[in-house]
Amino acid sequence: MKRRKFIKKTTLAGIGIATGTTITACNNNLNRSASVNSKEEKQTMNNSLKPFPIAICTWAFTKANAKAGEELSNSKSALDAAIAGVEVEEENLKNTTVGKGGAPDREGNVTLDACVMNPQGDCGAVVCVNTITNVAALARKVMEETPHVMLAAEGAEEFGYSQGFKKENLLTEASKKEWEEWKKSPEYKPIINIENHDTIGMLTIDKNGDIAGACTTSGLSYKMKGRVGDSPIIGSGLFLDNEIGGAVATGMGEEVMKTVGSFLIVELMRNGMTPQAACEEAIRRIVSKNDRHKDFQIAYIAINKAGEVGSYCIHEGFTYMKYQNGVNENVKSGFVL
Repeated sequence: MKRRKFIKKTTLAGIGIATGTTITACNNNLNRSASVNSKEEKQTMNNSLKPFPIAICTWAFTKANAKAGEELSNSKSALDAAIAGVEVEEENLKNTTVGKGGAPDREGNVTLDACVMNPQGDCGAVVCVNTITNVAALARKVMEETPHVMLAAEGAEEFGYSQGFKKENLLTEASKKEWEEWKKSPEYKPIINIENHDTIGMLTIDKNGDIAGACTTSGLSYKMKGRVGDSPIIGSGLFLDNEIGGAVATGMGEEVMKTVGSFLIVELMRNGMTPQAACEEAIRRIVSKNDRHKDFQIAYIAINKAGEVGSYCIHEGFTYMKYQNGVNENVKSGFVL
């Protein structure tokens, strides 16, 4: 009897051990499978939610932003895409605020300003360019081919010719007629949300997550000879830090420069603000320090390293373009007034 009991107990114990081992193995396999599935699902979700590439630009420059988005989708760098995008408006003769066909100064001369920044923090700018259309590309050449950041007027033009840029007359017949009509009753006053000071500023993030930007303009219509606004000024019209994000400005350049607006927005994002909150704070600083803010428009757009976008302006009416996931849409900005 003792022997039978011993054998029975031993057999049951063996079955228990085997069963326990099998259950443990099954559980381990299930856990491993769940882990693999979880990782695969997370990767799939991350891929589907990845915001890059993305392009944003000031105002309803639909074709320009679409061009930048197309370049990004074709794996072009952020800087290549930004410059290709703004070139669309530089070459648009119907756009009286950017490039060839832009409104002249009071003496009838069209002068263009532009700047660019790359993901490495390098920058280039040109001001008072009278004979070259694609000044954003020229600013890039200054950045890449010279020891300087900014070239002006004839110096910038002569350098441009040496780099293969074509000499052109930027004053079109249409712009000349409008200027001659303006001279009959000249008034130097910006009109809110009317295209007499509407820069195109563009920010792009490529497939690698790198940020670049470009800003180009013909400046205020019928400005004083030699006037330069915020657009070619690094930190005012454009600023970015590839680890944080970027911002661009449009509107009354003199007021943007007083608070170094684009730099301010990037620093606010560095300190934890969203792009939207940073743009709002930058506009609040202008409004709180200037009793004349009802007489001019300023607008900012910004993007952070995660691809989040923000925008804010003084007066209602400003919009911006956003290209993401193959969709190019016009977005209304928040505003103070």
